[in-house]
Amino acid sequence: MSQQSTPTSLEQAPPVQGSAASLPAATLPAGTLPAGTLNHAEMGDLLQAFNAAATRLQSTHEALTSEVTRLRRELHEANEAVERGRRLAALGEMAAGIAHEVRNPLGGIRLYATMLEEDLAHSPQQQELARKIRGATRAVEAIVGDVLSFAREIRVRTRECDARCVIDGALEHLTHASVAGMASVRIARDVAQEERVRLACDGALLSQALANIVRNAVEAMHEHASPVREVTIEARATRLAFGSGKRVGACVLSVIDTGPGIAPEVVPRMFNPFFTTRQHGTGLGLAIVHRIVDAHAGRVSVRNASEFGAALGACVSIVLPMAAEAPTNESDAPQAVVVRGAKTLAGTRRGKQAQPDVPPTGNARAAPTRRRTTSDLQERTQRPRSEG
Repeated sequence: MSQQSTPTSLEQAPPVQGSAASLPAATLPAGTLPAGTLNHAEMGDLLQAFNAAATRLQSTHEALTSEVTRLRRELHEANEAVERGRRLAALGEMAAGIAHEVRNPLGGIRLYATMLEEDLAHSPQQQELARKIRGATRAVEAIVGDVLSFAREIRVRTRECDARCVIDGALEHLTHASVAGMASVRIARDVAQEERVRLACDGALLSQALANIVRNAVEAMHEHASPVREVTIEARATRLAFGSGKRVGACVLSVIDTGPGIAPEVVPRMFNPFFTTRQHGTGLGLAIVHRIVDAHAGRVSVRNASEFGAALGACVSIVLPMAAEAPTNESDAPQAVVVRGAKTLAGTRRGKQAQPDVPPTGNARAAPTRRRTTSDLQERTQRPRSEG
């Protein structure tokens, strides 16, 4: 019996009636693409949209990277500020303790020297020696005063004022202080511009800080015998970015001198306490400036003359928020900011305005003029030492 042959593969199977394989191939007109295929114009639009999306993603990535970098930098600066505050707090407590212990016997030494000077009126040579002893004790007392000024907490009483009041206060302080070389220095300022710049600050403290900067510039020019001795004090309004990164109105008080400038290796250390490059001085003047500016939520910048196109000198600037950026409601009590070491406390206090806690540096108590007797000396030496 014969058997029907079976195809061994699909290729050998006959086409099924009505299947796609049995249909005639469709013919497309010339220049027509199959369905679902993009033409050149559509492909160009797609690539353009893709490139635009990639550009936006790249821009967003760069913006995020920049923001992360800024936040890391601010975090690093904040950590450094906290660490600096801790060091200064410890140093201030130690210095204050030493200063109190030194100041007490200094009073006795100065008293003995004054009495000895009066008793040696008949012997001019010995009297001159006693006068030198009294002068040396005054110098030491001035150093002790600087140490106590640095260690003492700073209370900021914020009031709205213009830059002219602050600069006038600084110059008035310098006229009463014995600053070497001050008489030969020309002070340049623009009073009209100063009156237009308003800021919220403690005028007495800020004047003290500005006076310390001017004093430092004058003494530097005097020690280096600068041929041109001029100090320019400028006040200007601008917009700068502070801690939050937001650009706000700011007041810049700059002191520009014609001295020898500041060495690059000195700039990072010049605001450290007890650091000085001069032959005389405690190195606390600029450290007190830094504390006062920190208490005002500002900052201090230092530039040499070559950085702003001048031939000689340096520029030290105090940057503070302007009064327009701070609450100025006169019905509210003035805001008190207390800075003690690394801690800052802000609050509202009512009542009589406190006096500045940072006295002018370099001031010493005047020598007594009344002749002391033996009973006075015994009473003085038998008194218990003061604790403060």
